[in-house]
Amino acid sequence: MADDRAGWSAAERAEIANHQSNRSWTYIDRSDVPEGRSIVRLIWVYKRKRSGALKARLCVQGCAQVHGVDYDQTFCATLRPTSLRVFASLASTCGLRMRRWDFVAAYLQGELQDGKV
Repeated sequence: MADDRAGWSAAERAEIANHQSNRSWTYIDRSDVPEGRSIVRLIWVYKRKRSGALKARLCVQGCAQVHGVDYDQTFCATLRPTSLRVFASLASTCGLRMRRWDFVAAYLQGELQDGKV
């Protein structure tokens, strides 16, 4: 496992880069946090894929969040049936076989509305 340190570190850097490129968060100073609010902690979740690839995900500790205080919207990245039909149609037209997809950081692509939360 010690030889995997570089791989896990690279996976963490890739995750941070995904968040930065998608502007997932805004850095704030602790002194700018409104009274009565707290900063929600982040944790790293690590997974070794079947292919051997190392994945690192930066996650919010959801158990520490209160609906209506810390968040008011949620997002789940899913494929719409119409999109799947378009992919299948294109694959059929081009004589290609469909197997599976792996979209990097699909969960960061959600469009959430700015709110007062």
